[in-house]
Amino acid sequence: MGTVMTEQGAPPAPVDGRRSGWRYGAAVAGVFTGLVVALSMVVALSTRAQRRADPELVGPSWLDGWYQYDAAWYLGIVRQGYSYVPGQQSSVAFFPAYPLSVRGFGDLLGDHQVAGQLLSVLCGLVAVVLFALWARRRLPRRSAVLAVAVLLLYPYAFFLYGPMYADALFLLSAVGAFVLLERRWYLAAGLVGAVATAGRPVGVAVAVGLVVRTLEMLAEDRAAAGRPGWRELVRSVREVRLRHLGVLASGLGLAGWCLYLWLEFGHPLAFVEVESAPGWDQGVGPRTWFKVVYLGTLVKGPYGIALLLTLQALACLCAVLLMRRVHRLFGWGYAAFAAVVLLIPIIGTKDFMGTGRYVLVAFPVMAAAGDFLATRDRRWVAPVTLAVSGVLLVVLTFLFGRGVAVS
Repeated sequence: MGTVMTEQGAPPAPVDGRRSGWRYGAAVAGVFTGLVVALSMVVALSTRAQRRADPELVGPSWLDGWYQYDAAWYLGIVRQGYSYVPGQQSSVAFFPAYPLSVRGFGDLLGDHQVAGQLLSVLCGLVAVVLFALWARRRLPRRSAVLAVAVLLLYPYAFFLYGPMYADALFLLSAVGAFVLLERRWYLAAGLVGAVATAGRPVGVAVAVGLVVRTLEMLAEDRAAAGRPGWRELVRSVREVRLRHLGVLASGLGLAGWCLYLWLEFGHPLAFVEVESAPGWDQGVGPRTWFKVVYLGTLVKGPYGIALLLTLQALACLCAVLLMRRVHRLFGWGYAAFAAVVLLIPIIGTKDFMGTGRYVLVAFPVMAAAGDFLATRDRRWVAPVTLAVSGVLLVVLTFLFGRGVAVS
Protein backbone atom coordinates (compact mmCIF):
# COMPACT_ATOMS: atom_id res chain seq x y z
CA MET A 1 0.00 0.00 0.00
CA GLY A 2 1.14 3.52 -0.82
CA THR A 3 -0.10 6.66 0.95
CA VAL A 4 -0.94 10.26 0.10
CA MET A 5 -1.28 13.31 2.40
CA THR A 6 -4.51 15.34 2.58
CA GLU A 7 -4.46 19.13 2.39
CA GLN A 8 -5.34 19.48 6.12
CA GLY A 9 -2.54 17.16 7.20
CA ALA A 10 -4.99 14.44 8.20
CA PRO A 11 -3.88 10.81 8.30
CA PRO A 12 -2.89 9.63 4.84
CA ALA A 13 -5.48 7.91 2.73
CA PRO A 14 -4.52 4.48 1.37
CA VAL A 15 -3.78 4.10 -2.30
CA ASP A 16 -4.24 0.67 -3.84
CA GLY A 17 -0.87 0.20 -5.56
CA ARG A 18 -1.91 -3.16 -6.96
CA ARG A 19 -5.02 -1.68 -8.59
CA SER A 20 -2.92 1.16 -10.00
CA GLY A 21 -0.49 -1.40 -11.42
CA TRP A 22 -3.31 -3.29 -13.11
CA ARG A 23 -4.58 -0.06 -14.68
CA TYR A 24 -1.10 0.79 -15.90
CA GLY A 25 -0.61 -2.67 -17.35
CA ALA A 26 -4.00 -2.53 -19.04
CA ALA A 27 -3.16 0.83 -20.61
CA VAL A 28 0.12 -0.54 -21.97
CA ALA A 29 -1.70 -3.62 -23.29
CA GLY A 30 -4.20 -1.34 -25.05
CA VAL A 31 -1.45 0.60 -26.80
CA PHE A 32 0.28 -2.64 -27.79
CA THR A 33 -2.97 -4.00 -29.24
CA GLY A 34 -3.51 -0.82 -31.20
CA LEU A 35 -0.03 -1.12 -32.70
CA VAL A 36 -0.70 -4.77 -33.62
CA VAL A 37 -3.80 -3.71 -35.55
CA ALA A 38 -2.12 -0.71 -37.18
CA LEU A 39 1.00 -2.58 -38.28
CA SER A 40 -1.02 -5.57 -39.47
CA MET A 41 -2.85 -3.13 -41.75
CA VAL A 42 0.52 -1.85 -42.99
CA VAL A 43 1.60 -5.42 -43.76
CA ALA A 44 -1.71 -6.21 -45.45
CA LEU A 45 -1.32 -3.13 -47.68
CA SER A 46 2.27 -4.06 -48.50
CA THR A 47 1.22 -7.49 -49.78
CA ARG A 48 -2.20 -6.85 -51.34
CA ALA A 49 -0.86 -7.04 -54.89
CA GLN A 50 1.23 -10.14 -54.25
CA ARG A 51 0.31 -13.79 -54.49
CA ARG A 52 0.61 -16.06 -51.50
CA ALA A 53 4.25 -16.61 -50.57
CA ASP A 54 3.71 -20.30 -49.81
CA PRO A 55 0.88 -22.43 -51.25
CA GLU A 56 0.92 -24.50 -48.05
CA LEU A 57 -0.21 -21.50 -45.98
CA VAL A 58 -3.88 -21.96 -45.19
CA GLY A 59 -4.43 -19.05 -42.79
CA PRO A 60 -5.95 -15.69 -43.77
CA SER A 61 -4.05 -14.27 -46.75
CA TRP A 62 -3.71 -10.83 -45.12
CA LEU A 63 -1.42 -12.44 -42.54
CA ASP A 64 1.03 -13.68 -45.16
CA GLY A 65 3.13 -10.52 -45.06
CA TRP A 66 4.18 -11.48 -41.55
CA TYR A 67 5.44 -14.81 -42.91
CA GLN A 68 8.96 -14.06 -44.16
CA TYR A 69 12.49 -15.57 -44.11
CA ASP A 70 13.05 -17.44 -40.81
CA ALA A 71 9.32 -18.11 -40.56
CA ALA A 72 9.69 -20.73 -43.29
CA TRP A 73 12.40 -22.48 -41.29
CA TYR A 74 10.25 -22.48 -38.16
CA LEU A 75 7.21 -23.79 -40.00
CA GLY A 76 9.35 -26.51 -41.57
CA ILE A 77 10.59 -27.55 -38.12
CA VAL A 78 7.03 -27.63 -36.81
CA ARG A 79 5.88 -29.86 -39.67
CA GLN A 80 8.88 -32.07 -40.40
CA GLY A 81 11.15 -31.78 -37.36
CA TYR A 82 14.89 -31.00 -37.40
CA SER A 83 17.44 -31.88 -40.05
CA TYR A 84 21.21 -31.48 -40.25
CA VAL A 85 23.49 -31.70 -43.27
CA PRO A 86 27.13 -30.81 -42.49
CA GLY A 87 28.32 -27.82 -44.50
CA GLN A 88 24.82 -26.81 -45.62
CA GLN A 89 22.12 -24.54 -44.24
CA SER A 90 20.12 -26.71 -41.84
CA SER A 91 17.21 -26.23 -39.47
CA VAL A 92 19.36 -27.02 -36.41
CA ALA A 93 20.46 -23.37 -36.56
CA PHE A 94 17.09 -22.53 -34.97
CA PHE A 95 16.67 -23.31 -31.28
CA PRO A 96 13.66 -25.43 -30.23
CA ALA A 97 11.65 -23.44 -27.65
CA TYR A 98 9.62 -21.47 -30.19
CA PRO A 99 8.90 -24.17 -32.80
CA LEU A 100 7.92 -26.65 -30.06
CA SER A 101 5.52 -24.06 -28.63
CA VAL A 102 4.08 -23.40 -32.09
CA ARG A 103 3.58 -27.11 -32.69
CA GLY A 104 1.62 -27.55 -29.47
CA PHE A 105 -0.41 -24.38 -29.99
CA GLY A 106 -0.99 -25.17 -33.66
CA ASP A 107 -2.30 -28.64 -32.88
CA LEU A 108 -4.95 -26.97 -30.74
CA LEU A 109 -5.85 -24.33 -33.35
CA GLY A 110 -5.53 -26.56 -36.40
CA ASP A 111 -3.28 -24.07 -38.24
CA HIS A 112 0.42 -23.78 -37.44
CA GLN A 113 0.89 -20.54 -39.39
CA VAL A 114 -1.80 -18.71 -37.43
CA ALA A 115 -0.54 -20.35 -34.23
CA GLY A 116 2.99 -19.10 -34.80
CA GLN A 117 1.91 -15.55 -35.48
CA LEU A 118 -0.66 -15.46 -32.68
CA LEU A 119 1.91 -16.88 -30.26
CA SER A 120 4.30 -14.06 -31.17
CA VAL A 121 1.61 -11.45 -30.51
CA LEU A 122 0.57 -12.97 -27.18
CA CYS A 123 4.16 -13.33 -25.98
CA GLY A 124 4.93 -9.79 -27.14
CA LEU A 125 1.89 -8.46 -25.26
CA VAL A 126 2.78 -10.13 -21.97
CA ALA A 127 6.48 -9.27 -22.35
CA VAL A 128 5.77 -5.56 -22.89
CA VAL A 129 3.36 -5.41 -19.93
CA LEU A 130 5.87 -7.16 -17.67
CA PHE A 131 8.58 -4.79 -18.89
CA ALA A 132 6.35 -1.79 -18.17
CA LEU A 133 5.70 -2.95 -14.60
CA TRP A 134 9.40 -3.78 -14.10
CA ALA A 135 10.45 -0.31 -15.31
CA ARG A 136 7.74 1.38 -13.22
CA ARG A 137 9.30 -0.02 -10.04
CA ARG A 138 12.82 1.14 -10.92
CA LEU A 139 12.53 4.46 -12.69
CA PRO A 140 10.87 7.84 -12.14
CA ARG A 141 7.42 8.12 -13.70
CA ARG A 142 8.45 10.01 -16.84
CA SER A 143 11.43 7.75 -17.41
CA ALA A 144 9.30 4.62 -17.01
CA VAL A 145 6.66 5.86 -19.45
CA LEU A 146 9.29 6.81 -22.02
CA ALA A 147 11.00 3.43 -21.54
CA VAL A 148 7.78 1.70 -22.61
CA ALA A 149 7.42 4.12 -25.51
CA VAL A 150 10.99 3.38 -26.65
CA LEU A 151 10.30 -0.37 -26.63
CA LEU A 152 6.95 -0.09 -28.41
CA LEU A 153 8.24 2.27 -31.12
CA TYR A 154 11.72 0.84 -31.56
CA PRO A 155 12.15 0.42 -35.34
CA TYR A 156 12.56 -3.37 -35.06
CA ALA A 157 9.78 -3.85 -32.51
CA PHE A 158 7.51 -5.11 -35.29
CA PHE A 159 8.94 -8.56 -34.50
CA LEU A 160 6.69 -8.44 -31.43
CA TYR A 161 3.56 -7.61 -33.42
CA GLY A 162 3.05 -10.56 -35.74
CA PRO A 163 5.98 -12.23 -37.55
CA MET A 164 6.47 -15.95 -37.04
CA TYR A 165 9.78 -15.35 -35.26
CA ALA A 166 11.14 -16.37 -31.83
CA ASP A 167 11.96 -12.86 -30.57
CA ALA A 168 8.74 -12.26 -28.61
CA LEU A 169 8.99 -15.56 -26.74
CA PHE A 170 12.64 -14.87 -25.95
CA LEU A 171 11.87 -11.38 -24.63
CA LEU A 172 9.05 -12.76 -22.49
CA SER A 173 11.24 -15.48 -21.00
CA ALA A 174 14.09 -13.02 -20.33
CA VAL A 175 11.92 -10.39 -18.62
CA GLY A 176 9.92 -13.07 -16.81
CA ALA A 177 13.04 -14.74 -15.43
CA PHE A 178 14.35 -11.48 -13.95
CA VAL A 179 10.93 -10.52 -12.55
CA LEU A 180 10.76 -13.87 -10.75
CA LEU A 181 14.31 -13.47 -9.48
CA GLU A 182 13.49 -10.06 -7.99
CA ARG A 183 10.82 -11.87 -5.96
CA ARG A 184 13.56 -14.28 -4.87
CA TRP A 185 11.87 -17.23 -6.54
CA TYR A 186 15.20 -18.64 -7.60
CA LEU A 187 14.14 -21.99 -9.07
CA ALA A 188 11.19 -20.47 -10.93
CA ALA A 189 13.51 -17.84 -12.39
CA GLY A 190 15.92 -20.55 -13.47
CA LEU A 191 13.22 -22.64 -15.14
CA VAL A 192 11.86 -19.65 -17.07
CA GLY A 193 15.44 -18.76 -17.94
CA ALA A 194 15.78 -22.29 -19.38
CA VAL A 195 13.12 -21.35 -21.94
CA ALA A 196 15.39 -18.48 -23.00
CA THR A 197 18.50 -20.64 -23.30
CA ALA A 198 16.44 -23.11 -25.35
CA GLY A 199 15.12 -20.26 -27.45
CA ARG A 200 18.08 -18.46 -29.01
CA PRO A 201 21.88 -18.63 -28.95
CA VAL A 202 22.03 -15.43 -26.88
CA GLY A 203 19.91 -17.15 -24.23
CA VAL A 204 23.15 -17.74 -22.36
CA ALA A 205 22.98 -14.03 -21.53
CA VAL A 206 19.93 -14.72 -19.37
CA ALA A 207 21.78 -17.41 -17.44
CA VAL A 208 24.76 -15.10 -16.92
CA GLY A 209 22.55 -12.22 -15.86
CA LEU A 210 20.57 -14.32 -13.38
CA VAL A 211 23.73 -15.62 -11.71
CA VAL A 212 25.30 -12.15 -11.45
CA ARG A 213 22.05 -10.60 -10.23
CA THR A 214 21.70 -13.29 -7.55
CA LEU A 215 25.18 -12.52 -6.24
CA GLU A 216 24.40 -8.81 -6.41
CA MET A 217 21.21 -9.28 -4.37
CA LEU A 218 23.18 -11.16 -1.73
CA ALA A 219 25.73 -8.36 -1.65
CA GLU A 220 22.95 -5.77 -1.34
CA ASP A 221 21.55 -7.63 1.65
CA ARG A 222 24.91 -7.18 3.40
CA ALA A 223 25.65 -3.63 2.28
CA ALA A 224 24.55 -0.79 4.53
CA ALA A 225 24.04 1.62 1.62
CA GLY A 226 24.93 2.14 -2.00
CA ARG A 227 25.35 -0.25 -4.87
CA PRO A 228 27.87 -3.04 -4.28
CA GLY A 229 31.08 -3.06 -6.28
CA TRP A 230 32.53 -6.04 -8.08
CA ARG A 231 34.60 -7.03 -5.03
CA GLU A 232 31.40 -7.29 -2.97
CA LEU A 233 29.93 -9.50 -5.70
CA VAL A 234 32.90 -11.85 -5.47
CA ARG A 235 32.66 -11.98 -1.67
CA SER A 236 28.94 -12.75 -1.85
CA VAL A 237 29.76 -16.18 -3.28
CA ARG A 238 30.29 -17.22 0.34
CA GLU A 239 26.64 -16.35 1.04
CA VAL A 240 25.24 -18.69 -1.61
CA ARG A 241 22.90 -21.36 -0.26
CA LEU A 242 21.15 -24.29 -1.89
CA ARG A 243 18.01 -22.28 -2.74
CA HIS A 244 20.08 -19.73 -4.65
CA LEU A 245 21.38 -22.45 -6.96
CA GLY A 246 17.93 -22.65 -8.53
CA VAL A 247 19.00 -19.97 -11.02
CA LEU A 248 21.47 -22.48 -12.49
CA ALA A 249 18.48 -24.34 -13.90
CA SER A 250 18.51 -21.67 -16.60
CA GLY A 251 21.29 -23.61 -18.29
CA LEU A 252 19.07 -26.66 -18.77
CA GLY A 253 17.58 -25.29 -21.99
CA LEU A 254 20.93 -25.06 -23.75
CA ALA A 255 22.15 -28.32 -22.20
CA GLY A 256 19.03 -30.15 -23.34
CA TRP A 257 19.37 -28.78 -26.87
CA CYS A 258 23.01 -29.85 -27.11
CA LEU A 259 22.11 -33.31 -25.75
CA TYR A 260 19.40 -33.71 -28.40
CA LEU A 261 21.80 -32.71 -31.18
CA TRP A 262 24.39 -35.16 -29.87
CA LEU A 263 21.95 -38.07 -29.67
CA GLU A 264 20.18 -37.29 -32.95
CA PHE A 265 23.04 -36.10 -35.17
CA GLY A 266 26.21 -36.90 -33.24
CA HIS A 267 27.18 -33.21 -33.06
CA PRO A 268 26.21 -31.32 -29.88
CA LEU A 269 27.25 -27.96 -31.38
CA ALA A 270 25.76 -28.45 -34.83
CA PHE A 271 23.96 -25.11 -34.54
CA VAL A 272 27.35 -23.37 -34.43
CA GLU A 273 28.75 -25.30 -37.39
CA VAL A 274 25.86 -24.57 -39.76
CA GLU A 275 26.15 -20.79 -39.23
CA SER A 276 29.21 -20.83 -41.53
CA ALA A 277 27.35 -22.69 -44.31
CA PRO A 278 27.24 -21.03 -47.77
CA GLY A 279 24.47 -18.47 -47.87
CA TRP A 280 24.73 -17.64 -44.18
CA ASP A 281 28.52 -17.29 -44.07
CA GLN A 282 28.65 -16.38 -40.38
CA GLY A 283 31.86 -18.24 -39.64
CA VAL A 284 34.15 -17.34 -36.77
CA GLY A 285 37.28 -15.38 -37.67
CA PRO A 286 38.73 -11.97 -38.53
CA ARG A 287 36.53 -11.60 -41.63
CA THR A 288 33.48 -11.72 -39.39
CA TRP A 289 34.94 -9.85 -36.42
CA PHE A 290 36.10 -6.88 -38.49
CA LYS A 291 32.96 -6.72 -40.66
CA VAL A 292 34.78 -7.05 -43.99
CA VAL A 293 31.53 -7.88 -45.80
CA TYR A 294 29.75 -4.85 -44.31
CA LEU A 295 32.59 -2.51 -45.29
CA GLY A 296 32.54 -3.95 -48.81
CA THR A 297 28.80 -3.30 -49.06
CA LEU A 298 29.31 0.31 -47.94
CA VAL A 299 31.87 0.83 -50.71
CA LYS A 300 30.44 -1.20 -53.58
CA GLY A 301 26.74 -1.46 -52.75
CA PRO A 302 23.98 -2.31 -53.17
CA TYR A 303 23.46 0.89 -51.26
CA GLY A 304 19.89 0.12 -50.19
CA ILE A 305 21.21 -2.92 -48.34
CA ALA A 306 24.09 -0.84 -46.96
CA LEU A 307 21.54 1.63 -45.53
CA LEU A 308 19.55 -1.15 -43.83
CA LEU A 309 22.73 -2.65 -42.39
CA THR A 310 23.96 0.74 -41.18
CA LEU A 311 20.67 1.38 -39.38
CA GLN A 312 21.25 -1.82 -37.41
CA ALA A 313 24.88 -0.89 -36.75
CA LEU A 314 23.68 2.45 -35.35
CA ALA A 315 21.19 0.64 -33.12
CA CYS A 316 24.09 -1.43 -31.76
CA LEU A 317 26.20 1.68 -31.23
CA CYS A 318 23.43 3.45 -29.30
CA ALA A 319 22.91 0.34 -27.17
CA VAL A 320 26.62 0.12 -26.35
CA LEU A 321 26.73 3.82 -25.42
CA LEU A 322 23.81 3.25 -23.03
CA MET A 323 25.54 0.42 -21.17
CA ARG A 324 27.05 2.71 -18.54
CA ARG A 325 23.58 4.06 -17.77
CA VAL A 326 22.23 0.48 -17.59
CA HIS A 327 24.79 -0.34 -14.92
CA ARG A 328 24.16 2.86 -12.99
CA LEU A 329 20.38 2.43 -13.01
CA PHE A 330 19.94 -1.32 -12.66
CA GLY A 331 23.20 -2.80 -11.43
CA TRP A 332 25.62 -5.54 -12.37
CA GLY A 333 23.17 -8.33 -13.18
CA TYR A 334 21.18 -6.43 -15.78
CA ALA A 335 24.36 -4.93 -17.22
CA ALA A 336 25.86 -8.41 -17.58
CA PHE A 337 22.73 -9.67 -19.33
CA ALA A 338 22.61 -6.73 -21.74
CA ALA A 339 26.35 -6.88 -22.44
CA VAL A 340 26.25 -10.56 -23.45
CA VAL A 341 23.10 -10.07 -25.54
CA LEU A 342 24.87 -7.32 -27.50
CA LEU A 343 28.35 -8.81 -27.60
CA ILE A 344 27.40 -12.13 -29.23
CA PRO A 345 25.76 -10.67 -32.36
CA ILE A 346 28.15 -7.72 -32.66
CA ILE A 347 31.10 -10.09 -32.78
CA GLY A 348 29.34 -12.96 -34.52
CA THR A 349 27.73 -11.26 -37.54
CA LYS A 350 29.65 -10.39 -40.68
CA ASP A 351 27.56 -7.33 -41.58
CA PHE A 352 25.27 -6.48 -38.61
CA MET A 353 22.31 -8.22 -40.27
CA GLY A 354 19.90 -9.32 -37.55
CA THR A 355 21.43 -7.21 -34.80
CA GLY A 356 18.42 -4.89 -34.76
CA ARG A 357 16.41 -7.77 -33.28
CA TYR A 358 19.07 -8.53 -30.68
CA VAL A 359 19.03 -4.96 -29.41
CA LEU A 360 15.25 -5.30 -29.09
CA VAL A 361 15.51 -8.09 -26.51
CA ALA A 362 18.16 -6.26 -24.43
CA PHE A 363 15.34 -4.78 -22.35
CA PRO A 364 17.51 -2.94 -19.76
CA VAL A 365 18.94 -0.94 -22.68
CA MET A 366 15.42 0.08 -23.70
CA ALA A 367 14.73 1.22 -20.14
CA ALA A 368 17.99 3.18 -20.04
CA ALA A 369 17.06 4.83 -23.33
CA GLY A 370 13.76 5.95 -21.83
CA ASP A 371 15.57 7.43 -18.84
CA PHE A 372 18.05 9.16 -21.15
CA LEU A 373 15.23 10.85 -23.08
CA ALA A 374 13.39 11.79 -19.88
CA THR A 375 16.42 13.59 -18.44
CA ARG A 376 17.20 15.83 -21.43
CA ASP A 377 16.94 19.54 -20.71
CA ARG A 378 15.39 20.15 -24.12
CA ARG A 379 11.91 18.69 -23.82
CA TRP A 380 11.50 18.35 -27.58
CA VAL A 381 14.20 15.66 -27.79
CA ALA A 382 11.94 12.86 -26.52
CA PRO A 383 8.92 13.46 -28.82
CA VAL A 384 11.12 14.03 -31.87
CA THR A 385 13.14 10.88 -31.18
CA LEU A 386 10.01 8.79 -30.67
CA ALA A 387 8.40 10.25 -33.80
CA VAL A 388 11.43 9.36 -35.93
CA SER A 389 11.54 5.90 -34.38
CA GLY A 390 7.84 5.39 -35.05
CA VAL A 391 8.21 6.40 -38.70
CA LEU A 392 11.09 3.96 -39.09
CA LEU A 393 8.97 1.27 -37.45
CA VAL A 394 6.23 1.75 -40.04
CA VAL A 395 8.69 1.88 -42.94
CA LEU A 396 10.55 -1.26 -41.85
CA THR A 397 7.27 -3.08 -41.25
CA PHE A 398 6.15 -2.21 -44.79
CA LEU A 399 9.45 -3.37 -46.24
CA PHE A 400 9.35 -6.58 -44.23
CA GLY A 401 5.86 -7.27 -45.58
CA ARG A 402 7.25 -6.78 -49.09
CA GLY A 403 9.88 -9.43 -48.44
CA VAL A 404 12.86 -7.13 -47.86
CA ALA A 405 15.44 -8.46 -45.38
CA VAL A 406 15.47 -5.60 -42.87
CA SER A 407 16.93 -7.54 -39.91
